[in-house]
Amino acid sequence: MRDAHVAEAERITGTPESEPGSGADHAAGSEGGGTAEGARPTGRGKRRITALLLVAAVVYLLDLGSKLAVVAKLEHHAPVEVIGTLLQFSVIRNRGAAFGFGEALTVLLTVIAAVVIVVIARIARKLYSLPWAIALGLLLGGAFGNLTDRIFRSPGVFRGAVVDFIAPAHFAVFNLADSAIVCGGVLIVLLSFRGLDPDGTVHKD
Repeated sequence: MRDAHVAEAERITGTPESEPGSGADHAAGSEGGGTAEGARPTGRGKRRITALLLVAAVVYLLDLGSKLAVVAKLEHHAPVEVIGTLLQFSVIRNRGAAFGFGEALTVLLTVIAAVVIVVIARIARKLYSLPWAIALGLLLGGAFGNLTDRIFRSPGVFRGAVVDFIAPAHFAVFNLADSAIVCGGVLIVLLSFRGLDPDGTVHKD
């Protein structure tokens, strides 16, 4: 009888314990001296990668479109009240990380964003979990959104200032890319606590 924790994880990820590409199959393939089927994306793996790319594309397009709109309509204007003074749209140019931290590290932050994208691409090769696909898609779209600003906006390539415009009261100004990155990070932490790995397998501490 399967452990209840494993069964619950399978229900969430949609990946049965015996599915090709799982940790067990991969280990068996390695012991047999052959190439494990999970080394190449299967139909389910390709669907998860598609989900990742779709989430990333939606996040990226929403972030890019919102930045273009607020720069054209709101920059150099008084803040626009969305919910009174509790939430406003106010355009600033941020050369630091999310929420305005690390303004002197623009080039380093650009390199870090590029590394994050490469790491996500490597993880995607063994991705069989839909929740992980969503989480990584949020991270990827957000990273691409802010990286686009750093490459193409003034004052220059790899030194560009990120456009922030969501300004809650008593909090730092941020953008949709920042929100996606935070949401993706929180989701990854939750999945890790539940013992769910990107390949759809379950580990126990």
